[in-house]
Amino acid sequence: MPKAKKTRKFAEVKRALAPSDPRLKANKEKKEVQEKKKQEELVRHVPQVASSLFFKYNEALGPPYRVLVDTNFINFSIQNKLELVKAMMDCLYAKCIPCITDCVMAELEKLGVKYRIALKVARDPRFERLPCSHKGTYADDCIVNRIMQHKCYIVATCDRELKRRIRKVPGIPIMYIASRKYAIERLPETPI
Repeated sequence: MPKAKKTRKFAEVKRALAPSDPRLKANKEKKEVQEKKKQEELVRHVPQVASSLFFKYNEALGPPYRVLVDTNFINFSIQNKLELVKAMMDCLYAKCIPCITDCVMAELEKLGVKYRIALKVARDPRFERLPCSHKGTYADDCIVNRIMQHKCYIVATCDRELKRRIRKVPGIPIMYIASRKYAIERLPETPI
């Protein structure tokens, strides 16, 4: 009687947990420690509000208004055939100084040839250039940090996420595009 051949089973291996498996007790403890650190890093206190703020309005804002412009606001203005400075003055009935940060300029330059008109508009001599001291070129964080430090700006943006972040900061009006013209929210004494 011939000897029966034993077939090798290729896929059958001994099951073992990897050292990085989240089910291990040591890894669970590490994860809990990391989550605690993240919770501690989050600022839980509300900063002291300036006396010029009345409810959510900043009474200290007055002409000439300094408007902090975002990348997509320039792009949407071009799409809607709006001349930036003129349309701002039509919206606010006062002199406006459009301000643009280095991060916004870097973002426009990164967008390439498709957005060269927006870059040309941003290089207008009427725009005030604001230097950035931080690392990286993420414009949204740059704008939010700047308005947290100085509450003397109106932020011009069409970005929903950025608007949501700015609304959490009291006393910062937001300019946006609605029905082919500029509109503003959270600015006292604005005509409706």
